[in-house]
Amino acid sequence: MTPAIRLNNLNYTFPDGARALKGVCFDVAAGERIALIGPNGAGKSTLLTLLNGVLAANGAVEIFGIPVIPSNLHEIRRRVGLVFQDPDDQLFCSTIFDDVAFGPLNMRLPAEDVRRRVSEALEQVGMTGFEKRSAFHLSGGEKKRVSLATVLAMDVEILALDEPSSALDPGARRSLIHWLNACDKTLLVATHDLDLAYETTNRAIILSSGSVVADGPAKEILTNEDLLQKSGLELPLKLQK
Repeated sequence: MTPAIRLNNLNYTFPDGARALKGVCFDVAAGERIALIGPNGAGKSTLLTLLNGVLAANGAVEIFGIPVIPSNLHEIRRRVGLVFQDPDDQLFCSTIFDDVAFGPLNMRLPAEDVRRRVSEALEQVGMTGFEKRSAFHLSGGEKKRVSLATVLAMDVEILALDEPSSALDPGARRSLIHWLNACDKTLLVATHDLDLAYETTNRAIILSSGSVVADGPAKEILTNEDLLQKSGLELPLKLQK
């Protein structure tokens, strides 16, 4: 079957000459739940932005067999939803309703469908009743949830989440874990929260200095203390003695 995501010899260099990704290759099957882990500067966030064409790289990126090139970006962004690490990069409208409705409106959906999608997305993230509020007056965790709702309203097939548990209090983090476990979409989660990765994903990929250094079942990689230490990581807290 055609993979949901295919990366082939993916390279990216920042304008200052720093290499963020070096020959990255891997496939993601539809329905897989992948933790993308590694130290700061490993290339995790950069890789996520390449999935829906926010940045362009050397090498090939395909989404369900469709190349991520400028002429295909409308279709690619209908299929891949990217939730940024900083919700202020994603929320810019005057009300929560407008933020969540932005994507469906740009898909030129009927007004009734837009309202339904906004309502369903906010309900999924526990933000029903916030439609008339401004994101500028929300807590960091609330902004995170609204950012996720903006992507869910697009009814995407692939969710790419950059540090989804940062800024969440323990209750909101636990709710996120429950939600991720119930989610039926293909997931690619870039995170330093290895406990969240352990609980919600079935495959882990370690990036270090822009290269893939390990790729395998999450339970095997996330319990391999030597491998994690060599990559600047530690065992999930629940597994530490």
